[in-house]
Amino acid sequence: MAITYSNFLTQVRNYTEVDSNVLSDTLLDQFIRNTEIDIAGKVDYDDLRKYATSSFNANKRYLVMPADFLIIRSLQTFTTTDQTGDRVFMEKRDTSFVTEYNTTGDTGLPKYYANWDENNIVVAPTPDQSYAVQLNYIVNPPHFDNSNTTYISTYQEGMLLYGVLVEAFSYLKGPMDMYNLYKTRYDNSIEAFALQQMGRRRRAEFDDGVPRIKVPSPSP
Repeated sequence: MAITYSNFLTQVRNYTEVDSNVLSDTLLDQFIRNTEIDIAGKVDYDDLRKYATSSFNANKRYLVMPADFLIIRSLQTFTTTDQTGDRVFMEKRDTSFVTEYNTTGDTGLPKYYANWDENNIVVAPTPDQSYAVQLNYIVNPPHFDNSNTTYISTYQEGMLLYGVLVEAFSYLKGPMDMYNLYKTRYDNSIEAFALQQMGRRRRAEFDDGVPRIKVPSPSP
């Protein structure tokens, strides 16, 4: 059973042996958010993967990204205005390439894309009709709070706790041995989580075999 937000805050205060006058709800909420962002930056975990469909606007070379967009994994366009046509993966380039490629304002099925700014991508050629498009992307990590549980708070509670305790002991200027203890536990939890998400969950036993640990076998 997932821990509640209020119980999690109480747990942090119990570990640090201070009350809400020192570690307020607002402060602990920021520690939680700092840890969530740190985890997302270090581990490409599956819960952050999302898919969205949209359409290009005819004669417009920009496509607006979803509000929760962080990183593009891939972009597929369809050869029709709905999703019944062939899927074509677009190729990632930089903005200078896209600009140079399309100096004459050619239109057609978009082939290349580039990040234009925080919320938009630019494509080339400029779409000549409203082709359907599917964005495969990484979202900003969801936030664990009083009204929302997350994958991390549900399945990686210990890792989240250790990360928040690192933030808390750094803020409290607490004993270095306690800071180092929870920093080590946090780093170990991150490593184990990355091994699960970016290792075992990216494998298939049929293709790659069952993961094995080499057992030392000294010569007789």
